[in-house]
Amino acid sequence: MIDNGLPSAPSAHHRGGLDRLGPPMGGPAQELIDSGFALENADAPLLHTGLNLADIAHVIDLHERGVIPHAAAEQLMRVLLKAVRTSAEDFPYDPAFGEPYNSRERYFTAQIGSDAGWLHAGRPRREAVRIALRLHVRSVLEDLVEDAAELAHAIATVAAEHSRTWLPDQTYLQHAQPSTFGHYLVSFAYPVLRDAERLMDAFEWVNTSPGGAGCVNGSRLLADRSRVASLLGFEGFIEHTRDAMWQIDGLIAALSHASSLLTTQSKLAEDLEIWASNEFDYVTIADGFSRSSVLMPQKRNPYALSIIRGAAGTLIGRLTGFLAVSKSPSARSDNLIYAYGEIPRALDLARRTTRLTSGVVRSLTVNADQMWAALESGFSQATDLAEFVMQTCHLDYRTAYQVVGIAVREASREGLRGIDLDGARLEAAAQQHAGISLGLEGQDLSDILDPRHIVETRTLAGGAAPPVVETMAAECVKKAKSLRDRARAQRTSFEQAEAALVAEAGDFIEGESDDRS
Repeated sequence: MIDNGLPSAPSAHHRGGLDRLGPPMGGPAQELIDSGFALENADAPLLHTGLNLADIAHVIDLHERGVIPHAAAEQLMRVLLKAVRTSAEDFPYDPAFGEPYNSRERYFTAQIGSDAGWLHAGRPRREAVRIALRLHVRSVLEDLVEDAAELAHAIATVAAEHSRTWLPDQTYLQHAQPSTFGHYLVSFAYPVLRDAERLMDAFEWVNTSPGGAGCVNGSRLLADRSRVASLLGFEGFIEHTRDAMWQIDGLIAALSHASSLLTTQSKLAEDLEIWASNEFDYVTIADGFSRSSVLMPQKRNPYALSIIRGAAGTLIGRLTGFLAVSKSPSARSDNLIYAYGEIPRALDLARRTTRLTSGVVRSLTVNADQMWAALESGFSQATDLAEFVMQTCHLDYRTAYQVVGIAVREASREGLRGIDLDGARLEAAAQQHAGISLGLEGQDLSDILDPRHIVETRTLAGGAAPPVVETMAAECVKKAKSLRDRARAQRTSFEQAEAALVAEAGDFIEGESDDRS
C-alpha cells in the first residue's frame, strides 16, 4: 500500500463504528419515551422556574458579550418571559420530544424559529438543568431550615413549661432515674438544631453557580463566569468546571442531614406513641393529629406519629437509593437524572413531616399526675440511695449497689415503693450481702428517697434541675430564632434576585425596542 499522507478510507470492519457518531437519526424509541423521557418530564414542574431563570441569565450574559445578535436576543427574551408567565402544568412538556430541555427547545423554535438555537451557545443542556436544580433545592433547603428551627422552638417552649413535670426517665422502657418531662423533651431540640445548622452548611454548596462550565472544560465564549452567578443570586461560582458539572456530594449531604432530622423526629414519635397508650397514659395526642378506627369505637390512633415514623424510613431509603446510583463513573448522568426529582421530593417530604411534628408537639396534652404516679410508685431513686450509702458508710460503690439492689428486690416483693425504703431494710440487706452493719437504723432518708428532691440536686450543666432545664430551653429558643431569621433573610435575597432578573429581562426588551425605533 502506498502511503500518500492522506487518511485512508475506513475498512469494512470499522465502517459500522461510524454509525456511533453524530446525532441519532429519527425519533426516540417508544420504550425510551415511556421510561426515561417520561421520568424526566415528570420532574419538569420542579425545574420549570429554574430553567426559565437560567435561560434568561444566559441570554443576558451572551448578549452583553456580543455573542447573540440584538434581534435574536430580543426574540429569545420575549419567549422566555412568556414561559415565566406560564405554569409548568400549562407548558408543553412532552416526553415524545425528549427530556424537558428538548421540549422547551421545540416550543421556542416553534415560536421564534432558528433564533431559539442561540440558547445553546457555550452551554450544554445539562448546565441549564444543573442550575435549575440548585435554584429549586436552595429554596427548599431554606424552607426546611426554617421548619426545623420552628420545631426546635416548639420543643423548647413546651419543655420550659414542663420543667417541673416530674417523670421517671427510662432506658429500655424501664425506670431509670427521676427526671422531668421538660428535661426529656428538650433533649430533642439540640439534635434538631444541629441538623438545621448542617442543612445550612449544605445550602452553601447548593448556592454556588455551575454556570459557564461548558461541557467539561469551560467555554471560550464566557471569559467571566461571575455574571450568571450574580444574576441568579448565587454566592459565587464553582471553581472547577468539571466539578461544577458532575459532582453531587453536596446533594448527598443535604439528603443525609434531612434523613437525620427526620430520624430524630421518629425517635420522639415512637416514644410518644408508647406514652399515649392506655398502659402509660403519659400524654394525649390532639384530636387533629389522631384518627379513629372505623370498626372499634373505643380506639383513638395517634396517626400523625405513624406518618412521622414512616417518613423517616422513606428518607433513609431515598438516601440509600441515591447513594447507589451515585457510584457510577465520573461524567455520567445516571445520578443526576434521578436527582432532579428525588432530591426535591425528599426534601419536601422532610419539610412537611417537620411541620407535622411541630404541630404534634405544640398541641400535646401532658398528663402530669400520671407521670408523677408512675415515678412515685417505682424505684428510680435507687442510684441516689446507693451513692448515699457509699458516701455515708464509706463503702465502695459496687458493695453499696448490691446492698441497695437487695433492699429494692425485697421491698418490691412486698408490694412497697422506693419511697418506703428505710434504714432497717438497708441494714438487713448489708448483713445478707456482706455480713456488715451500716449504722443507718432509724436514720431519716426522706430527702434521699424523694424523687423531686433528687431532680432538684441535678444542677450541673445539662442536668434535670428545673432552673437548668429552663436555661437550656431558653438557649434553644434563641438559637432557633437565629436560624429562622437567617433562613428568612436568605429567602428574601433569593426572591429579590429572581424578581430583579425577570425585571431586567423586561427592561431589556423595552430597551431593544427603543433602540430600534
